[in-house]
Amino acid sequence: MPTDWEAQYQKSETPWDKGGPSPGLLDFLATTQVRGRVLVPGCGAGHDVRAFARHGAEPVGLDIAPSAIKAAEAIPRAGKELYVCGNLFALPAELRGAFDWVWEHTCFCAIDPTLREAYAEAVHGALKPDGQFLAVFYLDPDNDEPGDGPPFEVTIPELDSVFSPKFDLVREWLPAHTYPGREKREWMRLMRRR
Repeated sequence: MPTDWEAQYQKSETPWDKGGPSPGLLDFLATTQVRGRVLVPGCGAGHDVRAFARHGAEPVGLDIAPSAIKAAEAIPRAGKELYVCGNLFALPAELRGAFDWVWEHTCFCAIDPTLREAYAEAVHGALKPDGQFLAVFYLDPDNDEPGDGPPFEVTIPELDSVFSPKFDLVREWLPAHTYPGREKREWMRLMRRR
């Protein structure tokens, strides 16, 4: 049964919201200049969006839940960020091919695994030619059984299978910093759109 994300926000049942940006993202932004437009699908309350804005990028936070967008917009802006209520799998025409970067954090692990190839296609379609896809993937969400979720686990071979048809791997690494309890369970990748 698909998750009703709006209902989760209405009930304030948002365990994925850790109250701040991804530690792996903050480490990346401390060493790498990210400029231009950045799409953040599944942005929630916008913590990662604001991190990009503070570093000079022009991020667009996208979420399917209106209450997530409302929560994001209630927090003071950090720069040139924008929030849009919408579906990554049905991007408005003005957002297709409009981004220099896409940032992935908690969206890929939240969708049904049968949609992963469609996700890769959607990210590819959102990026400009040679656009960059930066992601932190949740390899082991510690569910009772494989396939339980969300969050849904992913393996590195599956990442290769899903993304290699449309993206070139630039580099990958185990993030030095994660949220408590996620140590050695997250994997970061930087990929470039073909």
